[in-house]
Amino acid sequence: MVTSVPRLVIAAPSSGSGKTTVATGLMAAFAEAGLAVSPHKVGPDYIDPGYHALACGRPGRNLDAYMCGTGLVGPLFAHGSAGCDLAVVEGVMGLYDGAVGQGELASTAQVAKLLKAPVVLVVDASSQSRSVAALVHGFASWDPQVRLAGVILNKLGSARHEEILRDALGESGVPVLGALRRESQVKAPSRHLGLVPVAERRAEALESVAALAAQVREGCDLDGLLALARTAPALPDAPWDPAAGLEPVAGPKRVVALASGPAFTFSYAEHAELLTAAGAEVAPFDPLHDEQLPDGTAGLVIGGGFPEVYAPELSANEPLRKAVADLAQSGAPVAAECAGLLYLAKSLDGKPMCGVLDAEARMSERLTLGYREAVAVSDSSLAATGTRLRGHEFHRTVIEPGAGPTPAWGMHLPERRVEGFVQGGVHASYLHTHWAAAPDVARRFVAGCNA
Repeated sequence: MVTSVPRLVIAAPSSGSGKTTVATGLMAAFAEAGLAVSPHKVGPDYIDPGYHALACGRPGRNLDAYMCGTGLVGPLFAHGSAGCDLAVVEGVMGLYDGAVGQGELASTAQVAKLLKAPVVLVVDASSQSRSVAALVHGFASWDPQVRLAGVILNKLGSARHEEILRDALGESGVPVLGALRRESQVKAPSRHLGLVPVAERRAEALESVAALAAQVREGCDLDGLLALARTAPALPDAPWDPAAGLEPVAGPKRVVALASGPAFTFSYAEHAELLTAAGAEVAPFDPLHDEQLPDGTAGLVIGGGFPEVYAPELSANEPLRKAVADLAQSGAPVAAECAGLLYLAKSLDGKPMCGVLDAEARMSERLTLGYREAVAVSDSSLAATGTRLRGHEFHRTVIEPGAGPTPAWGMHLPERRVEGFVQGGVHASYLHTHWAAAPDVARRFVAGCNA
């Protein structure tokens, strides 16, 4: 089986060039034109895919060659883009930036090569004139296997500025497929970990996405971009199947509650698909508003997000905090990543949380960010001792444990340390993981749920 969905990778020389603006605008513009558009994001980012999903009306999917391995990039892409007319892949950082110290691994360039996709470079031209041609030439020639097939000039100052840049690029061999003015830039609010997630500003986000679509329609050659996407050759990858090799847990379906809503927006779509394939009934709930866990809850998954922003509201929901504590006390499996870890602590910035873990959490000035290699150092509801996974940390909080917690992970990058908590059925950690790389995690979790 082959995958022949037309596709583009939207890249940039560096962060801050406007990749998210252009990629989201393109997704929305093509979707408004009646195409079924599949949105993707290189790397572990959770926030940009929320805007992509809003633009396309289907889940934003991550393509992470570090966490999932290079062999899963094509199948995960094929799974997400099945039945679509076009796929738009937003890159991460600069085109050739990847996992620190590991060459091209997890870079936009590597993913573009794995997908055999043409690359469109978004260039922040606000402080450039003829030098833009040298920059584009350098990016186009650095790796001959990367097909840099077009440029979108962003943050232009005037019509004259655009003319100068187009003239400079005329001899580069890389066509200009778009030109966006500085004064027309659509702003989206951001804070300590990036853009404010869609779930926190849905009405305003819809307006922003519509404005981005209008901006891209006016400034970009949509026909040329679609024609370019259609030059991507077929891929040999069969779509990833969450049920492949994953034997469902026997017996009735277990209800697994999945935290969602504005405070808990960080979750990969594949996690819910794997839980379902393993025999669970996934039941989303909102800890800001729901005072009880979903009926029949036998397991609980709390992903990442921004509980620090909503600490007063989460704390005020005492009935749910008690329900979570009672579930954990019963020995039911509870998987908590990052924000979920904070929610299970005794307090967050002085506000009472669920009190499942003997730990206090607070905001800090230091950003902890990066890929990690980890090995399970304790048996838990997610993994047997010795299980190796790759993950990602991204937070500005610290957690201060009480005496003698049982750690979840031993980290090997960037330094050796232990991290997280294993307590009864609870597995809580700062580490974000992608379960497609280890489907047995989902089955082990579901098997631990009460029938």
